[in-house]
Parts: sequence; structure tokens; C-alpha cells
Amino acid sequence: MSELREKCGIVGVYGKGLPVSRLCFFGLFALQHRGQEASGITTNDGDKLHTHKGAGLVSQVYREEDIEKLSGYIGIGHNRYSTSGGGALNHAQPVLNDTETFALAHNGNLPSVKALEDFLKSKNALKKDRSDSELITDAIDFYLKEKLTLQEAMEKVYPLLTGAFALVMMTHHTLIAVRDEYGMRPLCLGSLNSSLGDGFVIASETCALKTIGADFIQEVMPGEMLVINEQGLKCVNLAPANPKHDIFEYIYFARPDSVLNGRLIYNVRKNFGKMLARECNNLAVDAVVPVPDTAMPVAIGFSETSGVPLELGIVKNRYVHRTFIEPTQESRRHSVALKLVPLPEVLKDKRIAVIDDSIVRGHTSKKLVTSLFENGAKEVHLLISSPPVRFPDFYGIDTPKQKELIASNMTVEEIRKWLGATSLQYLSLEGLIESIGIPKNHLCTSFFTGEYPIDLKERKSEVSYDVPNE
Repeated sequence: MSELREKCGIVGVYGKGLPVSRLCFFGLFALQHRGQEASGITTNDGDKLHTHKGAGLVSQVYREEDIEKLSGYIGIGHNRYSTSGGGALNHAQPVLNDTETFALAHNGNLPSVKALEDFLKSKNALKKDRSDSELITDAIDFYLKEKLTLQEAMEKVYPLLTGAFALVMMTHHTLIAVRDEYGMRPLCLGSLNSSLGDGFVIASETCALKTIGADFIQEVMPGEMLVINEQGLKCVNLAPANPKHDIFEYIYFARPDSVLNGRLIYNVRKNFGKMLARECNNLAVDAVVPVPDTAMPVAIGFSETSGVPLELGIVKNRYVHRTFIEPTQESRRHSVALKLVPLPEVLKDKRIAVIDDSIVRGHTSKKLVTSLFENGAKEVHLLISSPPVRFPDFYGIDTPKQKELIASNMTVEEIRKWLGATSLQYLSLEGLIESIGIPKNHLCTSFFTGEYPIDLKERKSEVSYDVPNE
């Protein structure tokens, strides 16, 4: 599952007297799973914006002196997984305007930027080689230079945005958070009450609020804009809510201690395991073995329902992260062993049900199955807590091209043979949705169905519906 990556995590903090840069840092630290190649924080003190960005993990990017230099009572932060060439730092956010009076951080992706480009071109403000986040910044900045407030500028630009976006942005005196009408990417609001001062926190997930001691208030609703300034908090509805929450937040991306739509992710994933056990009720195995870490709650649910004992037959090296040192061909061949270490003393002569959250290209799963047999497993039954991934994403997740998705080219039985597994079973889409407990029409299932709720416009041609029909 390491082959799918969330692109971004964002935070925003407002509060006079609060250690804003420090709070942003720890909020980003809690959201490290959402982006691991670059990080940045911008703060403002009512007069000047201060920014620090770097390539790498949050713990690598910031030193104590960097945090101390980021003074101010408003701050926004961003973790990024970079998806295009040019180096991770080139894609680090927040994005600033040319006068450094406005900053923006974006989680998500706009599959079509034509409306933004046409608008900027009509105003002679279109720059070359701009990302979707930079185009949003340029459009808002145009209206700010026309002397509109940040709220007014965002209201003007909102209709130009086609895609998935959760945004935090600020001028010298105002912090704003915006979520698209589909609520594709998560975003929540919390409050801080401390001896140093009171304030508000915006974050991609509730786990970041807990980390910095903020109390959860609400999720930012689809189509909603929150405006935070000296007058307090104001909620503005920019578009009618049409929720299409990304189903992969529940399967993989969100941390298990986060709450989305009132549901603790840990409990949702346990439900996946219980449903898998019911759908695989004729499977004869000696042990349930999760692939750490996402599949752990799934395996617990499977074990509880099936009565098959849980064994931690695979250990994860928790200190393996993205490195900027290029691996050799030999070390690349052993990349699975670097992260996942089977325990032969636990696996020997056992029929095992190995639980993972998804199969993307299949290369990692193939190496793992081979390794489990080599370490003594008698049978390896691979159980996946989501349906086959047959279609690419356009809304803020880094996916391979469709032709590289193994399930877009092979049937389940063909995949099983290629992996070398004793058996292979995926959780059904119906079972997945029932386990989450949210109506299907409130979820984006495009990975599995090819049904894209936000118009792909000029990128529709990248999708093929000539996929195996089980």
C-alpha cells in the first residue's frame, strides 16, 4: 500500500499570545503520514510574513531556531508528497504571492485548471508553469490587489475551482479555511484555551488537534468557508454541500486515532476485518497475520469474528522513511525486507491469512508472499480490506497510471497466480460501504468503480473502462 500516497496535510492556527509556529510544527508532526517529502510554515505578525520550508520529514526540516524566527499570531503549515520532477523543495508550500502579503496551503488536486487559467489570462496575470495551488494563489491575489478583502476574494475565486481542495490561507489579519462542496479531502476546526491565550486551529485530521491540546469543534462542512479574525469566527456557505468523501481516507490515509464524519477510523477498520471474516467464512487457516500498520485493526476485527488467533508474524521497521539517497539496484530488490521482516519462528508450517489494505501495482505484495513462504509459511491466503483498485485518482492522491494498476489488467484469479498466493480475496464494495456506515452516494468510490463525482473535463481521456469484469 506504500504505492499510494496522500499528497498533503495542512494546518492553520490563529491566536494572539499563542506559540503559533510551535503549534503548527506539532500539528504537522501529527500529519506526517499525509506528506513526507517537504514541509513548510508561514506565520505573520500583523506586519510581515515569515516562512521556513525544507525538503524531508517534519523532524528534519525545522530546528529550534527556525521555529523561534517564525513569529506572529497567525500561521499556516503544509506537509507535501511531491508528485512531479524538479525536487521536493520546488513543490513545498505554503505558496506566497509576489509581495509576500498572502499565503496559501492546499490539500487536494484540481484535475482541470482551465477556468483559472482563462480568468488569469483575461486579466493579463497568467504566469508560466504554475501548479494548481499557485494558480489559486494568483487568482486570489488578483482580487486582493483590487482592494477586496480575503473573504471577498475567495468568494470570487471559488466558482473557478474544479476539483478537490481543502485550503488554509491568510493575509496580515485574517485566517480562512475552505473545503470544496464534495468534502473530498478532510478538514476540521478546533479551539485552544490556554494560559497564554485563546485561539482556533484548522487541521486535515482530528489527530493533529489532539496532539496540540485543541478541542474539536466541528468538521469544516463541504462548501463551507471559515473566516477567523479579530471579530471572531464566521462561517460562510459558498456552495450547497454535495458530500463525496474519499473512501480511501477510511481504508488507508487517515490515522486510526482520527475521527471522520463522527467515526473513529480504528473502529471502521475493525469493521472491515469483521466483514472480511463473514465474506471468507470457509477459509481454513491457523493464524491471522496483519501487514503493519494500517491492517492491524482489520486483523483484530477478523480474528474476533472468525475465532482464528492473531499472530504478529510480520514486524515493521518503524524507522524506515523516504530517503533522498538513491538506492542501488540490489538494495531496491530487497526493499520489502528493509521495511517488513517476517518471523520464521511464528510462521513455520502455518496456514496464514495475511491481511493488507490494498494491492496497487502488486510488486510489493508479490515480494511479501514470496518472503512469507521462504520463512516457513505452509499456505499464504491474502485478504485485502478493499476492492480491486482499477482506476486512477485525480483528486489529490498520487496513483500510478491506470495501465500500471494490476487489477485494471488482470482478473482476481490471474492476480493470485502472479502473486503466488494460495488464495486471494478482496472485501466487496458493498461490505466496505456497510462497514464505514455512510451512504454510498456520500462516498467517492472512483478507485473501484471509475465513477468520478467531480468532472474530469480535459482529463477524461486518461481513463479506460476496458477492465476485467469479474
